[in-house]
Amino acid sequence: MEATRRDPQAGEAAERVARHSYGKLVAYLAARTRDIAGAEDALSEAFAAALDQWETNGIPYSPEGWLLTVARRRMIDTARQRETRAGAAEHLKLLVDELRDAGDGSDIPDQRLRLMFACAHPAIDRQIRSPLILQTILGFDAATIAGCYLVSPATMGQRLVRAKTKIKQAGIAFRLPDHAEMPERLDAVLEAIYAAFAEGWSDPSGTDQRRRELAQEALWLGRLVARLLPDEPEVLGLLALMLHLEARRGARRDHQGAYIPLNDQDPSRWHAMLIGEAEDILLGASHMGRIGRYQLEAAMQSAHAVRRFGQTPDWTVLETLYDALLAITGSPVVAINRAMVIAEARSPEDGLAILCEVENDQRLAGYQPYWAARAELLARCGQPAAADQAYACAIRLEPDPSVRQFLQARREAIQTASAASESSSKAARMEGQ
Repeated sequence: MEATRRDPQAGEAAERVARHSYGKLVAYLAARTRDIAGAEDALSEAFAAALDQWETNGIPYSPEGWLLTVARRRMIDTARQRETRAGAAEHLKLLVDELRDAGDGSDIPDQRLRLMFACAHPAIDRQIRSPLILQTILGFDAATIAGCYLVSPATMGQRLVRAKTKIKQAGIAFRLPDHAEMPERLDAVLEAIYAAFAEGWSDPSGTDQRRRELAQEALWLGRLVARLLPDEPEVLGLLALMLHLEARRGARRDHQGAYIPLNDQDPSRWHAMLIGEAEDILLGASHMGRIGRYQLEAAMQSAHAVRRFGQTPDWTVLETLYDALLAITGSPVVAINRAMVIAEARSPEDGLAILCEVENDQRLAGYQPYWAARAELLARCGQPAAADQAYACAIRLEPDPSVRQFLQARREAIQTASAASESSSKAARMEGQ
């Protein structure tokens, strides 16, 4: 008997479609029914079927279209099984969609932006709008989102379910809001895009394909929103900020993969075209006369970008920018970065004093950058024992091996210098006896 031929690329193909098109397919499936949870369940079953069938039957010409067809039929079956009038109406609506889109599904309209603004509808709890976007559009799981918002995964999961139910029950339309409705919804959309970019940018070497694509997806969404809303300065500010950060991706590791902090990076390795684009966009936003969080953060990146021309960043200007950003956000993370800038603008002692103002914030107990900043400033203030303890905390909390090695090297340098100083003092005391 001839063995069945199996396609070893099937799993990779399904994973690739999931990375590229999950949010697009969910948005398209849910656009008419407004049932996000139902669309996610159906798509999950379609991916399971793909893993089972593509390996044997081969990868279809249009994997997206195949998944869309299977998922929609799952939704039709689910609707058919309901006995209520509402279920019957949904069934008919899905059947009409099936007939209308009977092609190969290779040209699937992109509904993601409309779904993002639906998730940011005023009827949805303000606190859950961005997490909902992150899950439905960008495929973040509840545990990852919970970590970003400092709540338990169970709590976040319950909030997301309630929000999806609200969209379905309230019949919230998937559409771009009118200009007057835009400001209330825009913040959540921008916050979600930036959170996605930050997750993708957290891979310093850029070797994690999933994260690299997540950052590219966020940039794509940022450009799309900027095209739709060219008169919104914060939209432009966010795009400029992401471009500035993306421009430095290649300089964050050396050729051996070792981590390089911003101040030690070689500016010639920064992407000049991306920086130029970011500067043009930020300049355009600044002429609109409405300063916000993203413009301030982009301006900070611009201040560091002067190193391309052999100049030193203006730390006093950076301190002013951080003052304004802290006033807007009240974020302890901003407070940490402000302390590091003040250490450069004034003195390490002043920076450490500012950092000590947030040391009782329990949210920072497990936040690696706080302990790394504390260790750095303690060392520069001549407190090696306390710096050593802070570095130990930072190393314990850091998941990236290269960053851990960097922190460990800093810690060992302090230990070596401290031992040498103690030995020198001991010799001096002996000579004096």
